[in-house]
Amino acid sequence: MGYWLILLYLSMLPCFLVVLLCGERDIFQGTFVQKLHNFISGGACDYFQKVVGFCCGERGEQACAKAEDVCCDRPNPILQLFYLLLLGGCYFAILYSSLHYIPGHYVSGLHRYMGPLSGVFGLCLFLAASFADPGVINASTIMRHHNTYPYDNVLYIEKICTTCKIPRPARSKHCSICNRCVARFDHHCGWMNNCIGENNLRFFLAFLGWHVLLCCYGVCVLAAILAGEIKEHRLIQTIRWYIGHPATYHEISGHVLQWLLVYYSTQVLLIIFLGILSLLLAGFFSYHLYLIFVNTTTNETYKWDRRQHWQQMQAQAERERNSVDTPSDPVPQRSRMLVKCQEIFCCKSGPNLPIVVDVNIYNKGIVRNLAEVMFPIAERTTLSSSASD
Repeated sequence: MGYWLILLYLSMLPCFLVVLLCGERDIFQGTFVQKLHNFISGGACDYFQKVVGFCCGERGEQACAKAEDVCCDRPNPILQLFYLLLLGGCYFAILYSSLHYIPGHYVSGLHRYMGPLSGVFGLCLFLAASFADPGVINASTIMRHHNTYPYDNVLYIEKICTTCKIPRPARSKHCSICNRCVARFDHHCGWMNNCIGENNLRFFLAFLGWHVLLCCYGVCVLAAILAGEIKEHRLIQTIRWYIGHPATYHEISGHVLQWLLVYYSTQVLLIIFLGILSLLLAGFFSYHLYLIFVNTTTNETYKWDRRQHWQQMQAQAERERNSVDTPSDPVPQRSRMLVKCQEIFCCKSGPNLPIVVDVNIYNKGIVRNLAEVMFPIAERTTLSSSASD
């Protein structure tokens, strides 16, 4: 039974991840994968709301709308509690199923203490990223952040936040969920119930990196436990005796796997779960590390993609207009497109707009970019001011 559950788990989980993470890609446009992605990411909630409205009337629909607002559009600790449940569940599953195998043939007794300490350190990083100030900008902190970064006049120009009624520094953004402006805004993280910005990006990055190592550590310790049990029970020698001739490892591996699934199915499932989780976290960690190396943010990446998409649409519209435009057209179509693009992204108008170039002016090299995250500019400026006073 455990063997079939693992096969079902291994076959369903990759399919679910592909649908959830890649279903909106162009390659899946118009396919069943895209439809299933849309259903999981939004359609299921809509159908559920319709069913509740049909069964309970208008009050049921209002209750669903309110629950959606609280869960998706307001700060809430749901994912934080889920993380704590996941961390505690994995720890106690390993504690209950595997602690009595430590020490073993390949596992030192030191791991009885290293495991809990590693989990506690990961929890500390989680709390630091969740409760640290992300770089909130208000009337009392605006001067600290106002001159931290220059305006590039492409993604950022000088303007007033319409909600906070204060100048919005370059690279900042007003978070609609937290209802506050955040310096060097990256994204709002539901797992932290906090914005990720200039001041706590280092804690968030450390949290991701440490949990990648933590999952890999769990896989290694559990694998070492199973290897020790195979050695203690002389399983390889027994299987070779049972087969009756010098068997290869390929012939033995199936019998070993069956034996592990029968007697150590919990450890096998934990290894698979932690291994897949480590790959997902490693991918997410690598993505954010790349963003830091080129000194950009998730929010800015989205803005650049949106700008590129808009320019492609404008270029296509220009080609369509050129096919019907007459030579007497006094203003070139490309010039009009460039002016329109500048009006949208720079919020300026007029015939004498400067030509802007799509260059990330904040990229100063890997070393300086990394130092900027580890030691935020605004904090260095504050410390320098305090020292001079």
